[in-house]
This record gives sequence, C-alpha cells and structure tokens, in this order.
Amino acid sequence: MYKIGIIGDRDSVLGFMALGFSVFEAENSNAASEILHRLAKSEEYAIVFIIENYSCEIENDIQKYKDRPLPAIISIPGQKGSNGYGMTSMKKAVERAVGADILFKD
Repeated sequence: MYKIGIIGDRDSVLGFMALGFSVFEAENSNAASEILHRLAKSEEYAIVFIIENYSCEIENDIQKYKDRPLPAIISIPGQKGSNGYGMTSMKKAVERAVGADILFKD
C-alpha cells in the first residue's frame, strides 16, 4: 500500500501526523529538496504534499517528477497561509491535462 507524505516546517506539518501522514520536517528548501528526492526514489509514496513556501523555492526539483505517475506532488499552504503558488501550479496542471484553463473563469 502506498503512503502519503508531507514536507515542511515543523509548525505546518506536525498536525498531519494525526491523519496518518508520514511527516518530514525540513528546516529550509534545500532540506525539503533532499527529502523529496528520497521519497520519490523510494517509490513508497503516492502523494507528497509540500508546504508552499518550500515548493516555490524547489520548483525545478518538483518539475523533474511531473511526468511520472508517482508520486503526485501537491503544494499546500503552510501555517502562515497561502502565497498563491499552490493554486497557480494546480491551474497549470489542469490546463495541461485538459488543454484549456477551466478554473476560475469570470
């Protein structure tokens, strides 16, 4: 069975332990990148959530896995709130899959 992991600062990720996630504390974006590569290489994780402030700093590392079926890498807001990166990356993924921007039309 595949696992779900989350990477981020301690305050943002600790609560996910209660949901059964594998929690990985990263002190900075370099540590987050190393953890991401380790999790992807293990092939044990179906989904890896990364706190937005780290996601935007390691975007090139995340892009290496975008064409792989696993893990799905998803950016989520941290304890300090959203910086918009997660929603922007989700819009790009949907546009790529569908061929048009179908989200947030006025």
